Amino acid sequence: MESVLLFIVGVLVVAVGLVVSIALHELGHFAPAKLFGVRVGQFMIGFGPTIVSWRRGETEYGFKWIPLGGYISMSGMYPPVAGRAARTASTGFFETLVQDARSASADTIAVGEDHRAFYRLPVWKRVIVMLGGPVMNLVIAVVLYAVVLMGFGIAVPSTTLGTVYECVQPATSEAQECSPDDPLAPGAAAGLQPGDRILAIDGQAVTAWEDIPAVVRESAGEPLSVTIERDGEQVETTLTPLLTERYVVNDRGEIAEGPNGEQLTERVGFIGIAPAYETVQQPVTEVLPAVGDNVVRVTEIIIALPQRMVEVAQAAFGTEERDPNGPISVVGVGRIAGEIAALDTIPIVDRVSSLLGLLAGLNVALFVFNLIPLLPLDGGHIAVALIEALRRRFAALVGKPDSGPLDTAKLVPFTLAVVMVLGVMSLLLIYADIVKPISLF
Repeated sequence: MESVLLFIVGVLVVAVGLVVSIALHELGHFAPAKLFGVRVGQFMIGFGPTIVSWRRGETEYGFKWIPLGGYISMSGMYPPVAGRAARTASTGFFETLVQDARSASADTIAVGEDHRAFYRLPVWKRVIVMLGGPVMNLVIAVVLYAVVLMGFGIAVPSTTLGTVYECVQPATSEAQECSPDDPLAPGAAAGLQPGDRILAIDGQAVTAWEDIPAVVRESAGEPLSVTIERDGEQVETTLTPLLTERYVVNDRGEIAEGPNGEQLTERVGFIGIAPAYETVQQPVTEVLPAVGDNVVRVTEIIIALPQRMVEVAQAAFGTEERDPNGPISVVGVGRIAGEIAALDTIPIVDRVSSLLGLLAGLNVALFVFNLIPLLPLDGGHIAVALIEALRRRFAALVGKPDSGPLDTAKLVPFTLAVVMVLGVMSLLLIYADIVKPISLF
């Protein structure tokens, strides 16, 4: 019963964190829009029917039933077309969409307040308004990463042994236990025990765990002197690394793959030990690199999103396993948060730290995703503004008159198509996270 309650608490923590992140994202748009004089009619968290709302001044604030985002409604998002009425008769479906978008945009402009329309802003102000939301998510991520890294700390390998393996097996072996034919691991043969702290190896002082494999990998077949600390006393021993097959691991700790997708291996020296981990608070200089690494990982996922979604579909409707590093929905994030909160094998402090790290990663994802240069995402509006600026600059260079703002209403059919694609992807991810969820434990 307690684990169920903790699972629910974890889900609620992420749900509340997501709502707060969305609200602050929209505040990132709202604040500069109001600063630049744009009329903002609505500030909503969620989509669909309204749960509750209230009005302060000219803006209606509220919550809606589908908590998958939020929006602010700014006056005059689409510019009118000179010499054309807001509505004209048409039998074309897409043309009707365009006309209706122009008409709806015109209806948001109060009498005598055309100067407060969004399309009237200079390009640089429009870019600031649209960048405000993603930047707010980035700021949230930086703050949360700072709390996790500097306040709680992260688990790092120490120079103390956590595991001493009994035997040596190749990386490609599927055996779970040692057999009589497996050679004894050099560490066990030398008498190393869990809890021993390695002070020196091959005459070189050991100050970090990375110092040990750096020597061992290149010393297969060569005796190495090892100085350890055990129960407050120094003990000397000698071991000889064996040449064995290990997977090649990249900078992110993932198994490297060859051009045909095969897992790469290498033959290196091996002694059969693994470190104990200890929580160490990190300096402030580690915060931005951690955020940057997360941004790169999310960007790589988004770039490969079409293929990733195919893999998700194959896993959801077939026998393939989900990629733990692939995309997930808010349902999947909530499930992982629940698993973290209910995990009674780690201290509650570590669980809180993991939940905050999960929220930090979620905000990084919101930051990167919203910068995709497709309408209706923030990156699409930024791209439109920059294209308009380039068009005006080119017109000025060739001596042509300013053609005015881009007729962005013409992009409404394309915007609708993007919304439909994103909706289908969201439903697929939610379904996959229900029938074949990603589990970290």
